[in-house]
Amino acid sequence: MQKELLKSFVDMDEAEAVRIARELVETEGGAVAVLDTCKEAMEEVGRLFEAGEYFLSELIAAGDMFNQIMEFTLPKLQGGEVASIGTMVLGTVLGDVHNIGKDIFKVMAEASGINVIDIGIDVPHEKFVEAIKEHKPEIVGMSCLITLGVDSMKRTIEVIEEAGLRDDIKIIIGGGRVSQAVMEHVGADAWADDAARGVRLSKELLG
Repeated sequence: MQKELLKSFVDMDEAEAVRIARELVETEGGAVAVLDTCKEAMEEVGRLFEAGEYFLSELIAAGDMFNQIMEFTLPKLQGGEVASIGTMVLGTVLGDVHNIGKDIFKVMAEASGINVIDIGIDVPHEKFVEAIKEHKPEIVGMSCLITLGVDSMKRTIEVIEEAGLRDDIKIIIGGGRVSQAVMEHVGADAWADDAARGVRLSKELLG
């Protein structure tokens, strides 16, 4: 059934993908299987996009499909309510409109008990500051998939410092353009190039 879900998802057959996911999620271990398969499907859609075989419309459709399936998968994955272990403000930095990696991370983080405040994509520096003041998170997560996003991350962290909020939070950066060197360059506390690593490191930062 996972193979059928993967194929229908990648083929952009939303109705069939949702139908299979609803069936699979009710089986033993089904929620994890649905999550893993949808993650694999999203990665394949991303690969097809990078190869020029899929376009922005497919990326958007895949993200919508993923979110729709996660609406009924996440509660099963959590086994009901999961005690919150902390709060994170999460956003894709100014100049970058990619949301797939962020959305996958968000789902996995919430399933691990992190309360995620998603402030969206192409987020202005000041909006991060406003969200930190409003929600008082322990962690801020910044995502970028383009090279220009690195400078935006650096400037966002500078604005957070200028607002006097840097000492109160940990900052983790993620996406296809991040590395140890980028983390040191922008002044973050941790970095991850995949969602699973990002969740693990976020939990470590929460202590």
